[in-house]
Amino acid sequence: MDFPRLFSLSVLLILTFLASYSSIAIDTLTPNQNLTDGQILLSSNQIFQLGFFTPGKYGKRYLAILYHNVPTTTVAWVANRDNPLSDSLAHLTMRSDGALLLYNSSMAVVWSMNETMTGQSPILQLLGTGNLVVRKQDNTNASDYIWQSFDHMSDTMLPGMKLGLKLKTRTSNYMRSWKSPDDPSDGEFTFSLETPETPQLLLRSGSNKDYRWGPFDGDRFSGGNRLRNNTVFKPIFVSTADEIYYTFEALDNSILMRSVVTPLGGIQYLTWRNGSKDWSLTVEVNRLYCDRYGMCRGNGNCYADDPPCRCLEGFAPRSPQDWRLYDYSDGCKRKFDLNCSNRDGFVKYDGLKLPDNVVVWPNLTPEECAAECLRKCDCMAYTRINPLGNGSQCVVWFGDLIDLRDFPEEGEELYIRMARAEIDSIAKNKWRKHMRLVVAITMLSAFALLLLAILAWYKLRPKGRREEDTISMPKAHESKSFPHYEEESQDEDLDLPIFDLATISAATDQFALGNKIGQGGFGPVYKGELPNRLEVAVKRLSQNSGQGLREFKNEVILIAKLQHRNLVRLLGCCIQGDEKMLVYEYLANKSLDNFIFDRIKRKLLPWSIRFNIVLGIARGLLYLHQDSRLRIIHRDLKTSNILLDREMNPKISDFGIARIFGGEITEEKTRRIIGTYGYMSPEYAMSGHFSVKSDVFSFGVIVLEIISGRKNWGFYDPDHDHNLIGHTWKLWNEKRSIELVDDILDGSFSKDEVLRCIQVALLCVQQRTEERPTMSTVVFMLSNENVELPQPKEPGFVSERSAMQIDSSSSGQDFHTGKHITFTTAEGR
Repeated sequence: MDFPRLFSLSVLLILTFLASYSSIAIDTLTPNQNLTDGQILLSSNQIFQLGFFTPGKYGKRYLAILYHNVPTTTVAWVANRDNPLSDSLAHLTMRSDGALLLYNSSMAVVWSMNETMTGQSPILQLLGTGNLVVRKQDNTNASDYIWQSFDHMSDTMLPGMKLGLKLKTRTSNYMRSWKSPDDPSDGEFTFSLETPETPQLLLRSGSNKDYRWGPFDGDRFSGGNRLRNNTVFKPIFVSTADEIYYTFEALDNSILMRSVVTPLGGIQYLTWRNGSKDWSLTVEVNRLYCDRYGMCRGNGNCYADDPPCRCLEGFAPRSPQDWRLYDYSDGCKRKFDLNCSNRDGFVKYDGLKLPDNVVVWPNLTPEECAAECLRKCDCMAYTRINPLGNGSQCVVWFGDLIDLRDFPEEGEELYIRMARAEIDSIAKNKWRKHMRLVVAITMLSAFALLLLAILAWYKLRPKGRREEDTISMPKAHESKSFPHYEEESQDEDLDLPIFDLATISAATDQFALGNKIGQGGFGPVYKGELPNRLEVAVKRLSQNSGQGLREFKNEVILIAKLQHRNLVRLLGCCIQGDEKMLVYEYLANKSLDNFIFDRIKRKLLPWSIRFNIVLGIARGLLYLHQDSRLRIIHRDLKTSNILLDREMNPKISDFGIARIFGGEITEEKTRRIIGTYGYMSPEYAMSGHFSVKSDVFSFGVIVLEIISGRKNWGFYDPDHDHNLIGHTWKLWNEKRSIELVDDILDGSFSKDEVLRCIQVALLCVQQRTEERPTMSTVVFMLSNENVELPQPKEPGFVSERSAMQIDSSSSGQDFHTGKHITFTTAEGR
């Protein structure tokens, strides 16, 4: 090869290398330069990159800021989120006046930034914070930026971003969710800081308030107990003459952190540690029942236990019947009407989330604040807070008090206006309580003295044992199972609202076929709407059902005594002639199996929702096993018996074959084995022994199904004949447990959280009952990421054959879906 050609080739190679180098290592773009598809700007710390990407499977292209070295594609900001590109022939350019223009292949502008300057030398730079800025070439002062992406949030908030208001320009910076995980266009949910006088954080769905934290009280957002200092990030609120905003900072520079508004309306704080393979969910601020805006309506207070809604002291439900049916839409009213002629006063409440719709009365002392509120006949409450850090202000509320919540440890004090009669009544009640306490203490003291006297007599009595001194305790096998239907009266007091047949018939449009939503061994289930517009599910006992009467009575007597947010609510029953029906709350999303085993629907279950479902089921079981007044074994726990409300919160249903344990009884044996293949514990399926540990086994199976999106019964893998339990055990022993995760999640989950759930599930499905944890231990292990878990031992029923070895000579059917096999086996006497 001659020298000129060799030289030309060398120059070409050098230029190609430099061009390649500039596409990955340069963080700036100068006027009249182009950034084309395939090139990137890379921040100096190599954490962020600006370039083009395609989310999901639709082939649309977007200009975005992404994390550079994170294996899963993670987007921090999108420029043309509502104007996608159809091909890879687009380019970004910056004019000499600093304007940014994004052109498509037809040279049409699909996105632009027109904040320009004249006679300067602008550059576009991607900073190490993830902020894309246009600035003067010789000026790095942040206050002099011509434009910055931090002022135009997408769905993500990075440390240092400001969620808030610029007071002089009256502009706001807020987060907006993506439309779906595959579509960055404007979604339904926005997260913003509102009202400069009393700032509060609001998540809206369209124009509706979904969640609210605030107002800011000078220290924290009222009710935002998860938006507080922790070991990972520090929340910050700033108020100046120019702006008011909320931001946060990461406390460990080795950890990447971001906050996201998800397409389903979740607000999540996520972290990425060195060496991780996925993002870890640190905090989700709106995952609880009482987080949702105004759950208990006017003058109702939301609690973390059941029932969740209660009226403030001095108030009563406007519609007591609706409240008994868990319909709180009418809220609470005063027991005594107010009198504006100086007869009213205030009652102090502690430990509350402050209500919405605050009005500020500046420059008033506490005494003046109370007096001025009393002078206004429609002023309902007041308190003093320091929202802007410039001194406490008098804040008041008019009309009903909305979005109250109980916060015993971290809540605010609120002075609520009361009629004189109510104040006198409260004072009398306090006196009565005091007297009852005195009487109780006196009686306890007397009882203690009596007990000491009995113990002294027992020690000093003559030795020798007499037959009448012994106490005979019942043996475990002598305990009675509940209920014994043969001994029960048809007229037993069920302590439950009774609906007449005409009401139920009208609610279901005479049991129209179009309202039928399910069918089981007991009979059909219909959707209905009561006269108060409350939607219900009506379980109608089939008159030719051989097993329905037993299950019907068991469910009525049992579930009427239970109240927990993770148990389906029985609202009443109808017993008229040959008709026997149960009336439940209607849950719009039906059962978990409709989602988790459906390839399309389970896309609506990101890991955060799946984990919330796992926790909810665990807490519901803990209540049944330990925290309720009764000790209850469900015996047929499965995905079709887990119902989901509108917020995808789980509720355990179908207590037709549940059993109650009394006293210290921990295990029983039955000749009538009823349940569902794939969820039964070995000791129950093989010999009829059941206990709380039988439910624990079923829970473990459900957790594995939620993680994998696959059924335990009917699971297939070409490499072995194990069921889902055996497959999980095999992956665990081979250190490949993460491969169990549903591929639809596409890496968007917390690896540590998933592995913890898998380990807990394997502990739950261990062969020996004594080695399985109790539900209190399960809830503790799931809720505490720093607790070291024990290593699981070999599970029971690792293959389909081991389950099929059960004698199934007398088989029944699934009570709900027909997708599982419910069976009964006969045991010889």
